[in-house]
Amino acid sequence: MNEYSRDEMMTVAAARMLWDGCVCFVGIGLPSAACNLARLSHAPELVLIYESGTIGARPRVLPLSIGDGELAETAACVVPLPDIFSDYLQAGRVDVGFLGAAQIDRFGNLNSTVIGPYEMPRTRLPGAGGATEIAAHARQVFVVMKASTRSFVPRLDFQTSGGHFEGRSSSGARGGGPAAVVTDVGILKPQAGGELALAAAYPGITADEARAAVGWKLAVARKVETIAAPTAAELAALRALEASTAAAHREPVRLPT
Repeated sequence: MNEYSRDEMMTVAAARMLWDGCVCFVGIGLPSAACNLARLSHAPELVLIYESGTIGARPRVLPLSIGDGELAETAACVVPLPDIFSDYLQAGRVDVGFLGAAQIDRFGNLNSTVIGPYEMPRTRLPGAGGATEIAAHARQVFVVMKASTRSFVPRLDFQTSGGHFEGRSSSGARGGGPAAVVTDVGILKPQAGGELALAAAYPGITADEARAAVGWKLAVARKVETIAAPTAAELAALRALEASTAAAHREPVRLPT
């Protein structure tokens, strides 16, 4: 039996949701790890788009930011940022938007702006970036977040990106909204009305444990799928990617002489 962490289970589960040839708008962090694991395993023709304008990026290590030179060096092409949004995202050419956030509510609305009151926040976060447009226009959205009562909240401190909010159909948001929220305790999917419910469980994690990790009364789908544990090949690919990334980021930067 393969030994694995919850983080590895979550990343593998997210990677499995992508398919060969899928056009995916990627966020940094857990979304990037999942997408690149998919590219290195079962979906070699996965097309990764990062907000910096890189299309078809094939990074050898996980990027530190959307401005990481690794993305431009390995991309099929680099286009101006406005073109990414107008010609690809808003034109309906993005199959999946892969996002993370600091907070999420039961309808998949996201907060990546502030913790606390907007005028005097306890923590000011990086902000929307392209997440608002991705959430509105990607054909479907996958969210990857570790579950905790601090991040899965009954009410957002600030709504940065829209999920299955009331009035979405008349808001001009043409995408399908959040199709799945991949956590370290299971996968949540929207039910009738858009509210998220536990739809898939990981080995050894009960529905009660998933409920305890969420800050609202989490619904459970009528039929809960069981997600298979990571395979040896999936774990080897993920760990090799993480090891290469760690080694690359430890190397000193050599300035030109």
